[in-house]
Amino acid sequence: MRFLKQFFLIALVTFAGGVGVQALGWNAPLTLVAGVVAAALALAGYAWVVRRTEHREPTEVSLKIAPGALGRGVLVGLAMFGAVILNITFLGGYEVRGWGSVSGMIAIFGFMVAVAVTEELMYRGVLFRIVEERLGTSLSLVLSGLVFGFAHIFNPNATVWSSLAIAIEAGLMLGAAYVATRNLWVPIGVHFAWNFAQGGIFSTSVSGQDAPQGLLDGVTSGSALVTGGNFGPEASVYSVLAGLVVTAAFLWLAKRRGNIMPRRGRTAPAATLAA
Repeated sequence: MRFLKQFFLIALVTFAGGVGVQALGWNAPLTLVAGVVAAALALAGYAWVVRRTEHREPTEVSLKIAPGALGRGVLVGLAMFGAVILNITFLGGYEVRGWGSVSGMIAIFGFMVAVAVTEELMYRGVLFRIVEERLGTSLSLVLSGLVFGFAHIFNPNATVWSSLAIAIEAGLMLGAAYVATRNLWVPIGVHFAWNFAQGGIFSTSVSGQDAPQGLLDGVTSGSALVTGGNFGPEASVYSVLAGLVVTAAFLWLAKRRGNIMPRRGRTAPAATLAA
């Protein structure tokens, strides 16, 4: 019952925010404001329902740790996608033809803020965290990762491979980021930076969906195995490899901090405020 209440509320806010942002038609200032507002409402709703159903403070979204943790997550996400696009470029799969659109970049920024916050609250804050309490960290990582990946199967240009790729490079990796830090700000930062870099900076498709042109006028071409094809770089083998490397690093950190939870038996570790 607790899971259903939390998931339903966040899903409702996500749906309403997504409809509202898309209805604006990528209007740069309005989309930016709408995205930030949708994210703020989702965070407030999550905190409220956690207090009501779990009778505790939602330390995983504490504003005290937000700036530092969010910033570290953004750096990881930017570095991760930067490495991916660099490898694709090296093999001739990505080309920059010039400057793109600043207004498009701003609109994508706002949209991706809403996407990163709402999806992390749903999939890591609710699904992963509550399943982990019963099944432990390992099974929860696999199950929540697969759910997250195959939730994208209905996206334009999606395939079984693209969904599996997202399950690995994003579902597992973002879950591992939460386990390592026990807060949601780091995975939110990674998620946002990864998506924004794809569409807002390098102007590639994000999860199969086209958006306005970002900062650079960039195009991909060549083998879909390298570039991800019409779905975008998330379906590239380089993204999967990058995700596996970052996942391993986060899990190593989680183990070192004693944040790995066995199946049942003990309460989830408190949020790591220094993460």
